[in-house]
Formats: sequence, structure tokens, C-alpha cells
Amino acid sequence: MTDIHSPSGSTVAEAEAFLDAHPEIEAFDIVLHDANGIGRGKIIRRHELLSIYKSGRHMPISILGLDICGEDVHETGLIWDQGDGDRRAWPIPGTLVPLAGTTPPRGEVLMSLYNLDGTPMTSDPRHALKRQVDALAAEGLHPAGAFELEFFLLENERDANGKMVPARDVLDRRRNSKTDVYSVDQLHGMLPLFNDIYAGAKAAGIKAETLISEFAPGQYELTLHYRTDVLQAADDLMRLKRLVRMHARLHGVTACFMAKPNEDYAGSGMHFHVSLMDDAGTNVFVEAVEGQWNDTIRHAIGGLKATMGESMLVFAPHANSWRRFASQSYAPVSPSWGVNNRSVALRIPAGDIRARRIEHRPSGVDANPYLVAATVLAGIRHGLKNRIDPGPETTGNAYAETTEQFDIPVDWRSAIEAAKRSEFLKDALGPDMHRTFTAILSAEYGRVARTVSEVDFDLYLHTV
Repeated sequence: MTDIHSPSGSTVAEAEAFLDAHPEIEAFDIVLHDANGIGRGKIIRRHELLSIYKSGRHMPISILGLDICGEDVHETGLIWDQGDGDRRAWPIPGTLVPLAGTTPPRGEVLMSLYNLDGTPMTSDPRHALKRQVDALAAEGLHPAGAFELEFFLLENERDANGKMVPARDVLDRRRNSKTDVYSVDQLHGMLPLFNDIYAGAKAAGIKAETLISEFAPGQYELTLHYRTDVLQAADDLMRLKRLVRMHARLHGVTACFMAKPNEDYAGSGMHFHVSLMDDAGTNVFVEAVEGQWNDTIRHAIGGLKATMGESMLVFAPHANSWRRFASQSYAPVSPSWGVNNRSVALRIPAGDIRARRIEHRPSGVDANPYLVAATVLAGIRHGLKNRIDPGPETTGNAYAETTEQFDIPVDWRSAIEAAKRSEFLKDALGPDMHRTFTAILSAEYGRVARTVSEVDFDLYLHTV
């Protein structure tokens, strides 16, 4: 096949330079992400890489119409309605990296799906985010941001009661069942694993930063360096999750990105920090006088508050996601905002006002960061366009505010129905991504609803 112009902007020169610099690498993971944020793709041999940069790689359109189990969801319209025809995946520029710790050495490149005529395949979540980034750019605004990654490290086997167990330290197999939030000593037993994760992140060009022992036994948090490109920020999060999962497995433990693996402890969030720059690179959220919020940040918060209810399926996409929203568990349950207040959904962190930003806190770590960022940016645009006032700041305990005061879904099914009806979400994700996403989650709901679970037998087997 003759060379075809890459619609993603990737170049053959990038691949040639990488191969010259890494003669040791024998194979590559080529990865694109579906509506659930699951990496789909192939492992190719070294000699195949250049052809992908020259001509792309055919992938079936159905690769973006799969449920959480990797099975077709016909309601997406991406399967037989279109004959499950091929589309063409292209490399995302700057994402070709070595995978540290692999034997024999492998590399990885992130991909995005396009129609055969080179137009974006609009059920690709990354294209949904780029669409919002481009819309803001047309208005002279440029989002910057970073995600936080919370997760659990667990034993590979559950206990006699079927519960997940915090992983023993990989250093000396010591067990710790205490919460030990912010304990530095607690981190030491996992340092061999985290050292490998940091090495993998460095090789991949990801600036992984602070490591924290979080608010549950076996729970940790990694923060990521702020990016002036939120597409790159979402790429970082996706790639870091794969690195954590891979290195945990190499060390004999399980990295868990469920929102709520243990009912007795806090779940895992994926907080998204976002700010807006103008064409000159000035942060437009910065106030002239500290603490006197300008209209831009107020209207941005107003838009996020106004659209939070119909967006909740993006932030909490799965059945398990909704178990995270328990009072006093650092998972916000109302569209509240405040300064230096971790009980609110939309937090303005304390600190240098030149770095003024909004911390969007509702999302669980099981959410898709491309769709989260697209929805947040659309909410900000909605607030700026309509000059939405956010109302008074919450200065105390936002958990005292109940969902009954707001138009917020209270469960997964309600969130699915709200998302299906939402014209805002259809605009935020684009009509095709909206249809794909809601169809996939509706199919997952059906799977869960018809499954007889262990709790059913526990509650009803000998009682009704």
C-alpha cells in the first residue's frame, strides 16, 4: 500500500528516529481506548511499525462498540448496521515510547480511529475531547490540567468471605490492615513496586509526581504533572493506569481501579484539575485581588454545577461506581463548590493564585478520562456562554446538602436515563459518542440487573 497522509499528524520520521534510538525493542503494543477506557488493539513486531506510520492500521469499527466484557453491543449501531467494516487507526504523535520492565523489550504507541477518508471516527473518546478543546480554542481559550490517580493494591486471591485483601508489602511480605493515611513508613514496603512504576513513567515521558498512602488499607494515590494540553493529560492517565497494572502484576499483586472495592472504606477517585489560558498564555481564572473571584471562574463553576446531574453517568459509569458515593467518604454527593474544602464537588484549591484552577472531584477512577475531560470542558463552556452564577460558596460540610435539593441522579439507572435524555451531554460528547456510550452502559446495566449475586442468596435464600 502506498503511503497515506496521516490525519492524526503522525510522521514516519518519528518512527524511524525511535527505531534508530531503540534497537533493543522487538515488539509494540498499539493501543486505542474505547468508551469504557479499556485499551484495545494488537501487539505487532518491530518490522511492522513503519507501515503503521505510513499507512495506518485497519481496525474493525466494532472495536469501539464493545461492552466492559469485550462483547458487541448492537445498539451502538457500530456492528452489523455498518457491516462491521474496517476503519483506519493512526498513531497519536508523541506517544511512541518504550515500555520499561518488559522482557523482551517492547514499546507502546497510542492510536486513534479515523474513517477511511481521514475524518475522525466520532465514537472514539479521544476525538470527543479534541472536539471540546478545538471549540474552546476557537473562543481564544486553551485548557490545561492534570488528573490524580487513586487505586488499591490487593492480594491476588480473596479471603474466605470473598472479600478483597490489601496486598502484603512487596519488600518483605509484611501485612498492614490499618488505614494509615499519609503514612510515609507505609509506603516503604511498596517502594520496589513504585520505583518500577516511576521508571516506567519516566521512560514513557510521563511526569508522575507525589505518592501518597490514601484513606483506606492498601489504597494509594499518584499525582501527575500539570499539562498545558489536556489531551496529553488524559493520555498520561490512561498510560499510567496500564503501567501500574503491569508492574503490580510483575510484583505478584493486583492493581485495582474499581471505584469501590471495599464497602467499609473510601473508594478511589480521579480528580481532574483544570484551568483556562488565553491566547497569550495567561490564566484567565486568576483573580485581580486574592479571594475575590472573577466572573470567568465563577461562570465556569456555574456551568459545571448546572450540568453535573445530566453528566453523572460519565463520572460514575458502572454499577460499582455508585457505591463510592457514601456520606463522609470524600466522594461528593451534591453540585457544591468551595475553597480549600474537600467535601465539595468543585473545589478551588488553596495556594499560589497564579496557578488558580478548579478541582473537579465527582469522577471515580473507573471513569474514562477523555470523556470526563470533554464533559467538564463542555460544562465550563456552557457556564461561560450563559454567564451562569454558581450561587453561594459552601464553607462548611457539603455532605449536609442532600441530592434531593438538586436534580442529581441517585442511582445508576437514573443516571443512564438522564444521560440518554441530555441534549447537553449529546453536545459535549458528540451525537455518535453519546449514542455509543449510553448504549454500552445500558447493555451493562442489563447484564448486571439479570445476574443473581451473592448478596441475593445472603439476604433472601432462607428468609422469603
